[in-house]
Amino acid sequence: MAMQHASEWDRDAALTTARILLEIKAVNFRPEEPYTFTSGWKSPVYIDCRRIIFFPRARRVICDLAAEKIGRHIGYEAIEAVVGGETAGIPFAAWIADRLMAPMAYVRKKPKGFGRNAQIEGDVPEGKRTVLVEDLTTDGGSKIRFTQALRDAGAICDDTFVVFFYGVFPGAFDTMKAMNLNLHHLCTWWDVLEVCRERPYFSEEALREVRRFLENPMSWSKARGGIGSAEEAVAKGITAG
Repeated sequence: MAMQHASEWDRDAALTTARILLEIKAVNFRPEEPYTFTSGWKSPVYIDCRRIIFFPRARRVICDLAAEKIGRHIGYEAIEAVVGGETAGIPFAAWIADRLMAPMAYVRKKPKGFGRNAQIEGDVPEGKRTVLVEDLTTDGGSKIRFTQALRDAGAICDDTFVVFFYGVFPGAFDTMKAMNLNLHHLCTWWDVLEVCRERPYFSEEALREVRRFLENPMSWSKARGGIGSAEEAVAKGITAG
């Protein structure tokens, strides 16, 4: 089932982002040879948000939308620091921090050195309301790890922003909700499918198979040798982005 948007602005922002991602060929459909994510999920779709950094006009629009989204959903004066997740989140955090006129840092995947700031570069936003920025999320695993590192260092991190949210794998919202972490995103695969109705970016056969996946990702993944539940991913200790 397609995700509902909070407002018309959110819907327009989602479709604009989807059009840009399709135009710069960041969207990949490969039903006949599924992708295998770090988490163990099999998927006929893959998004490469790192391509955004190469296209100046595309990244300007997306980062403008990101800053507006954060303002609308978190607050225009609420964010005191922006932190990017290593590595893909770093450029987006820098551009968004510039628009929000906020300090920027980044958090490493693993500590380097000793002390409370061993995992955070720039400066530790201790006691500051911080938004964690990454390019995308699948099951939310990396957001949990980065958020915990920020909180352990003294930051107030209740919100995370991504350009793209897969919006299909089970447990992502529940896992973050359990940590009192709010996920904010620009668009999902459902928005990409809606934009694909406007122009023939992919074959009708590929679109049908992608829709089957989106409607039941667990069964689709399991039938192709991937994991089939969030519990299976947790049991194997393989969370992704």
